[in-house]
Amino acid sequence: MAGLYEKPSETYAKKRPRYPKEWFSMLAGLTAGHQRAWDAGCGSGQAAVSMAEHYESVLATDVSEGQLRNAIAHPKVRYVHTPEHLTEDELVALVGGEGSLDLVVVATSIHWFDIPLFYGVVNRALRKPGGVLAVWGYSYEIHPFEDALQGQLYAALRPYQDPRARLATEERYRTLPFPFEPVGVGAEGAPADVDIEVEMTLEDLAGFVMTGSVVTTAREKGAGVEMEAVVRDVTKRLEEEWGDAPTVPRKLVFKAFMLAGRPKLLDSN
Repeated sequence: MAGLYEKPSETYAKKRPRYPKEWFSMLAGLTAGHQRAWDAGCGSGQAAVSMAEHYESVLATDVSEGQLRNAIAHPKVRYVHTPEHLTEDELVALVGGEGSLDLVVVATSIHWFDIPLFYGVVNRALRKPGGVLAVWGYSYEIHPFEDALQGQLYAALRPYQDPRARLATEERYRTLPFPFEPVGVGAEGAPADVDIEVEMTLEDLAGFVMTGSVVTTAREKGAGVEMEAVVRDVTKRLEEEWGDAPTVPRKLVFKAFMLAGRPKLLDSN
């Protein structure tokens, strides 16, 4: 998975949408403590720096060294590279030990994880009671250009996508196992619908598309010529639909989805 984001990592950091501040205020309101948080699969740190507004310290980890080199610096965020071979015990120790975390966040990356291993770490590392896990994602369903991006671009590139990513791009995490106690933000099989509103120029939107994992995979599989033809067609369509000059920012809405929950406590009876 790490290789999918190594080459475009610098551009990736600049072209990802920032998550709403309200999300982090809401999640902070769900945790009993506000000492330590973990951003797992942090990428370039978009979530980590927002978590740092509510928690005393944030550990941000990723398997991609390229992403971490371009991560957003913050005095309360510590970035750590996590090789893929780490065991559950090693990961629990890395994040601070048993019962050490108030919040764990996975922003648009849990579909790449060894999910049973990760959940094992989360159940051990979150404080009980009071700790919360939140995961979210988004796809090419970006209003008002859903037809061009999801219907035309993604449909053409779908054969080149890693099947794991379809958990987000097609299933919207509806089939993601999520064995945690609901806290009012979706539940297993029924993620909450949430929006990410951003201001983007057409160039920004094109940069977002071209740094996606499906584009990287298509290039690596020798589909560069085919992909470029599709991108040209979609870009022309977007230019026609943009309305204003391409350099004028427009409000776009990423139709995102979220799940949050607490570890299930064992019945002592």
